[in-house]
Amino acid sequence: MSTTVFRPIPYGRQHITEADVQAVVETLQSDFLTQGPKVAEFEQRFAEYIGVEYAVAVSNGTAALHLCAMALGVQPGQRVITTPITFAASANCVRYCGGEVHFVDIDPATALIDLGKVRQLLEQHPKGYFSGLIPVDFAGLPVNLEQARQLADEFGLWIIEDACHAPGGSFLDSQGREQRCGNGQLADLAIFSFHPVKHIATGEGGMITTNRRDLYEQLLLLRTHGITRDAARLGLPDEGGWYYEMQELGYNYRMPDMLCALGITQLQRADEGLERRRQLARQYDAAFTEVPGITPLAGAAGHAYHLYVIQVEDRRGLYDFLRARQIFAQVHYIPVHTMPYYQQLGWQRGDLPLAEAYYARCLSLPMFPSLSDEEQQYVIDSVREFVGA
Repeated sequence: MSTTVFRPIPYGRQHITEADVQAVVETLQSDFLTQGPKVAEFEQRFAEYIGVEYAVAVSNGTAALHLCAMALGVQPGQRVITTPITFAASANCVRYCGGEVHFVDIDPATALIDLGKVRQLLEQHPKGYFSGLIPVDFAGLPVNLEQARQLADEFGLWIIEDACHAPGGSFLDSQGREQRCGNGQLADLAIFSFHPVKHIATGEGGMITTNRRDLYEQLLLLRTHGITRDAARLGLPDEGGWYYEMQELGYNYRMPDMLCALGITQLQRADEGLERRRQLARQYDAAFTEVPGITPLAGAAGHAYHLYVIQVEDRRGLYDFLRARQIFAQVHYIPVHTMPYYQQLGWQRGDLPLAEAYYARCLSLPMFPSLSDEEQQYVIDSVREFVGA
């Protein structure tokens, strides 16, 4: 066991360079702090990185989800399927629009939504009973969206891919083609977050991607109060240069130029950070393979590793043991259907036993590109010591 004294090690941490700082300073000294050229530049560069036609920068990932639900026309009484192992916003966006959320249990090997169980649910109801599906690329492992798309086409669903954990992640479809998360080939819309612990950190911020022009134009309208100055959309184009129209009930979900400038420089290092995350995951895998009492979630070649999750019997004990050593592991996530709000809507503990069993044992270990090999070894040694390995 190393005797080196480390600074506190969180489960995630942003990495800010001098280039990041300079980019923000230059924007602060420019003519635009918001609604300026850096927004469009970040959108274009992000779209190119993901391999998608359109990208819309917004204030955060939750705003991205809300706008997606609005653009797809979620209405009171409509039913949407999602996973309980996610941050609450994946479900809440449906509730913001008055829709009903139906949770489906997980695959215990991956903690992703079980698409087989989704099919079983859909087959129990007439076509049209459910409107949409929100799969989550949990921890950075992509959902097989080819299979999800088949379900969507068969049962008349739209798809919002929650890819907040997986920029740069991908899977191989049945034709051997790489499908990058958020590329718009299989989902109607996808969303990303730029929270400090994510791959691309801007403090707050989010992005929506799509290949559908109609949804893109609707998102642009909805993120800015439902207001447009586009002459082609105005009812009275000859009013004057000051004229605008509020055509929808939208929101102020814009992302300012300062944060977009930071996003641009962060994006330039995205592949470097992704490779480091995968290297750290390989080192965790090597350390924990066949260690009794430690079960990592299943990985895959295209995993983006926002999180590295293990499962242990005494999760609380390990959590406290690590904290005493200044290792601040975290739990992802408390199943959303067990939250008091959703219990008021009829969900109960015991409804989704696999998700609840996963939650009882899961712990996310430190995973971020600036985590040193020495710090990671300290984490590994501490976990192994706790389980007696």
